[in-house]
Amino acid sequence: MTDDASVLEQGLPPHLRGNYAPVADERDSGPLTVRGELPAGLKGSLFRNGPNPQFPDPAAHWFLGDGMIHAFDLGGGTARYRNRWVRTPRWLTERKAGRQVYAGFGLRRPDAPEWAGSETGVANTNVIAHAGRLLALEEAHLPMEMSAATLETRGYADFGALRGPFTAHPKTDPRTGELLFFGYGAAGPFSPEVSIGALGRDGAVTRFERIAAPYASMIHDFAVTDRFMVLPVLPLTGSLERARRGLSPYAWEPQAGAYLGLIARDGPAADVRWFEGAPAYAFHVMNAWEEGGRVVIDLVAYDEAPLFPRADGGPADPVWQSGRLARWSLDPDGPAVFEQTPIDDLHSEFPRIDERWTGRRHRHGWYAAADPHGGSKELNGIVHLDNLTGARTVWRLGPGDVVSEPVFAPRGEAEGDGWILAVAWRGEGARSELLVFEARDLDAGPVATVEAPRRVPFGFHGSWVPQGAAA
Repeated sequence: MTDDASVLEQGLPPHLRGNYAPVADERDSGPLTVRGELPAGLKGSLFRNGPNPQFPDPAAHWFLGDGMIHAFDLGGGTARYRNRWVRTPRWLTERKAGRQVYAGFGLRRPDAPEWAGSETGVANTNVIAHAGRLLALEEAHLPMEMSAATLETRGYADFGALRGPFTAHPKTDPRTGELLFFGYGAAGPFSPEVSIGALGRDGAVTRFERIAAPYASMIHDFAVTDRFMVLPVLPLTGSLERARRGLSPYAWEPQAGAYLGLIARDGPAADVRWFEGAPAYAFHVMNAWEEGGRVVIDLVAYDEAPLFPRADGGPADPVWQSGRLARWSLDPDGPAVFEQTPIDDLHSEFPRIDERWTGRRHRHGWYAAADPHGGSKELNGIVHLDNLTGARTVWRLGPGDVVSEPVFAPRGEAEGDGWILAVAWRGEGARSELLVFEARDLDAGPVATVEAPRRVPFGFHGSWVPQGAAA
């Protein structure tokens, strides 16, 4: 491999070209050049995760690359950078073999050495802190614990009782400190069973149950309110039979229907109630709350799931594969249907809030969005949406630039009092920067820009972790 993306352009699929291409080394760099001034109160680390295959496979899906954690450590007006692969059993096996051993979703290659294990987790989707532990997440396996100080991989974290898959998008209840989670395919790959659970503030397992969903679906995210967990079972279906035939195991199958499972947080998961709506897909939830007797969920919705084929083999419709902020709602005591209402018209992704408002009606939300006049779905802007007034502010990068998920870092106690941090790819010069904004004043532009010592490949999700919050 090489860190020079231009060398990787010829004849390779999109997930191995440009800033999607993996980087080959691990670094500790700093202090870094800062333009502007880092806020004195910004003390901690922005951790980001994403696919970075050590043995790039042109035939593999982008979602299957080995996880790599990138950290920007901020404090005292200075910035440093670190990156490390998550050393999963799969990563260690392939490093020992010196080549690819695994392929597809949970499959070994036919030429895999006899000594190779069957563990295929990549821990490449998110990274969070809970109960003083830093956790690298992906949705088919348990969390991988990392050292926040060194990024050393410590191994799987089962918290004494967990088994099976664990979502990459658990939710922390800001009132109780609980970490709520689920895991799809809980009875085995492509099974319709889903696990539901919670970890206490101290990491103790306080709930761990299993329910049967209407069918096997890729359930990437979910929603929580003060009283409920909401599980979206949407028609990006999973099929072992398709996988055995060499087809995409996950595919768009709208005739399966779209469902939201409503589960009381203080009642048995077996009492789940399913609400049906028009076929749609959502990777990411912004937030959910209860209002006027209804459960309300803000999320980025697609008419057709992107990045995967249709189940019948037909071509996808790129117009339908545009994500836009929408509001889904249901009446827990009413008809078993949910309503869908658009909020914004921009193609967008990666919605975030001040997570101290998780489960309650929020005012401030942020997400990455494409330029409607740019002729591309590349996310080159950050949006601040005022959920009270409906006012929308958009800060855009230049042509050829792309921004990552905007992450909120709190300062004061009021909602939205803090900063937005986002990693930007600058097409001109093929370089990466960390941008720091006043969260409620995107129009002013970055208050500080940190020049990364190397490009940071496009990834998925990350978290702001204050100093001392994880060991």
